[in-house]
Amino acid sequence: MTHSALVLGGGIIGTTTAWFLAERGFDVTVLERHADVGLETSFANGGLLTPSQSDPWNAPGTALKLLKWLGHEDSPLLLRLRALPAMAGWGWRFLRASRRDAFMRASDASLRLGLYSVRELDRLRESLGLEYDQRVLGTIKIFQDDRSLAGSVELAAAFASQGLRYETLCPEAAVEREPALAPIAKQLSGAIHYPADESGDAHKFTRALADAARRRGVEFRFETTVQRLRRDTHRIVGVETDRGEFIADAYVLAAGCYNHALGTSAGLRLPIYPAKGYSVTVPFGDWRGAPTIPLVDFERKLVATPLGDRLRVAGTAEFTGYDTSLNQVRGGNILRHALEILPEFAPHLDPANVTHWAGLRPMTPDGPPIIGATPCENLYVNAGHGPLGWTFAAGSSRVVADIVAGREPEIMLDGLGYARFSR
Repeated sequence: MTHSALVLGGGIIGTTTAWFLAERGFDVTVLERHADVGLETSFANGGLLTPSQSDPWNAPGTALKLLKWLGHEDSPLLLRLRALPAMAGWGWRFLRASRRDAFMRASDASLRLGLYSVRELDRLRESLGLEYDQRVLGTIKIFQDDRSLAGSVELAAAFASQGLRYETLCPEAAVEREPALAPIAKQLSGAIHYPADESGDAHKFTRALADAARRRGVEFRFETTVQRLRRDTHRIVGVETDRGEFIADAYVLAAGCYNHALGTSAGLRLPIYPAKGYSVTVPFGDWRGAPTIPLVDFERKLVATPLGDRLRVAGTAEFTGYDTSLNQVRGGNILRHALEILPEFAPHLDPANVTHWAGLRPMTPDGPPIIGATPCENLYVNAGHGPLGWTFAAGSSRVVADIVAGREPEIMLDGLGYARFSR
C-alpha cells in the first residue's frame, strides 16, 4: 500500500484532499505557492454549496448568448476576444458539450457528486466541530420571467428522481419564506427553494480544516511553487519546485487552473481553462432586514449570501485568460444588481467598507470536474470544479482519497473521470 502522498495545491480542494488522505493513514505533504491555505479561488467565492445548480454553464443556446454579449461589460458571461487563441480547443469542446444529451449527462454527474459532497461536508462539520459561518437553510432562486421559471422547474423535476429536492414558490410564498424579498415581490414571477443547499465561508472552512489536518500530521509547505512533475515511463518520480525536489509514493493534482500546465508536464491532457469571477463583501452594519436564506438571481446571474455579519455577492464570468486584475466596472455592476434585489440595504451600505475580489474558476468544457486516477499509475487528479468547487470539495476529495487508498468510491464515477477526455 502507498504510504506517502504529495498534494499539489493548498486551496479548498487540496486541503480537503489532504485531510481525507491523512484520515486513511497516509503521510501527507501539501505544496502551496502562497503563504497560507485558500488564498486564491477559495478566498471570496459566492459562499454557496449548491447541488441544485449542477447544470453546467453551456446549456443549449449558450453559444448564441456569448456572441450577443461580446463587448458588453455588464453581461453575465463575457468572452474577451484576446482570449480566443488560447482557448480554441477548449471552446470547441465547450460548444459540443452544449448539445441537449451531453448537457443532461453532465448535469446528472455533477448532481450525483454534489449531493454526495454536501453529505460528506455535514459529516466533517459535525465530527470536527468546524465553524465557518455556515447555514443549512437551502437557497432560494428568484425569477422575473415566467419562461425562465418554467424552464428551471422542468430541469429540477427531471432530476428529482436522483435526489434533488425543490419547492416552487409563488411571489407571496417566496416573501413569506424570505421577508427580505418583500420590496421586489411585484417584480417576481416566482421562486424555487432548494432545501438541501447550504452556505458558508469557504476560506474559513479551508483554514479550519487545515488546522485539523495539521493535528493529524499533515505538513503544509507554503511559498513553494511547483514547476513540473518528473515522469519515468508510467510513474511520477518527483516534483520539481523552487525549493527543491519532493518525492512521494502518490501525487494528487489539486492546483485549480494551474492543473492544466502541471498535467502537461506529466504528459496528461487536462482541458481546464480559467473563468474569472467577481465578488463583493459588505458588512450588514445596522441593517435589520438582511436575508437569512441565500438568494440566487436567475436573470442577473448573481448570488447574495449572508455570511455571519456580512453579505457576499458574487457573479458574472469572464473568459480572459489568467488575468486576475479587478475590473471596476464588472465589480460595480455586481453591487448595483445586488441593490436592485435588496433595495432596503442601500441606506445602510458604507461604500468605504466594500471589499472587491476576483478569482479564477478552473472550468472543464463539459462542466463536471475531473477526479480519480490517470494513465500515470501513481498520479491522481482532483481538478476542474468550475463554479462549484465549494460544493464539490468534500465529495470529490473523499473519492480521490478512496481511490488512492485502493478503496471502492461510494458513488459512481460515470462522467467524472479523466477517461472522458482521452477519446
